[in-house]
Amino acid sequence: MPTIKVNDVDIYYEDSAPNDTQKPVIVFAHGLLWSSQMYDKQVEYFQTNYRCIAFDFRGQGQSQITKSGYDMETLTEDTLGLIEALGIDHCHFAGLSMGGFVAQRIALKRPDLLLSLMLLETSADPEDPKNVPQYRKLVKAIRWLGMKRVSNKVMPIMFGSTFLADKLRKSDRKQWLTMLQSNRKDGVVKATMGVIDRTGTYEQLGNITTPTLIVVGDEDAATPYAKSERMHFAIAGSKLAIIKGAGHTSTVEEPDQVNRVLNQFLENCV
Repeated sequence: MPTIKVNDVDIYYEDSAPNDTQKPVIVFAHGLLWSSQMYDKQVEYFQTNYRCIAFDFRGQGQSQITKSGYDMETLTEDTLGLIEALGIDHCHFAGLSMGGFVAQRIALKRPDLLLSLMLLETSADPEDPKNVPQYRKLVKAIRWLGMKRVSNKVMPIMFGSTFLADKLRKSDRKQWLTMLQSNRKDGVVKATMGVIDRTGTYEQLGNITTPTLIVVGDEDAATPYAKSERMHFAIAGSKLAIIKGAGHTSTVEEPDQVNRVLNQFLENCV
């Protein structure tokens, strides 16, 4: 299980072709409460033609829990440090939800690194003030009761109604519920607060010149379509794709649709 120390934190990552310097690179950044595993189906699909690197943000997955550093700016520095430590000069970058908050900041700070930008189920705005009390209450519940006790309330935030109601995907739901429940409490609380307290990037989006794809599930309740459309209009030349029957975790809910959309975009970036 490879870890690498960057920005004074041990970051867990998976690299599909660590010794192949010829393949173009895709870096995958996951969403809050998940890990690099949310991209397993994408890595499986793309690894033939791309070097796929997926990692866990500090405090989540298998990365180190630190006392501080959960703001989006520090997570961006962690990510840039990982890319540099792995000797990557250019990459395609995919970020989902929280990973998308970081991806936007990389595009603004280090556009020279990026061949393309893929923003999935994310937003350029601060957390909606109407949601903040609910999320703070959730953090308090996690702190006192643990992740297992609140996981059933989190599932409808993370997944759309189609996935949650599909009888044929009962085992999939159980797998992801178990993964959600296995989160380490201290890391989750700190990471969630970092998301709640984030600043927006919307006013700066006009500065992004990297080829950009914006992806949103048509059942995404956490960051609905309007958030994606807003980014799409702000980033010149960006593409917008809708994943049918998917909520806030389309890479898991509808991996085939996501893979086709990403692949078509990447082929046009060459």
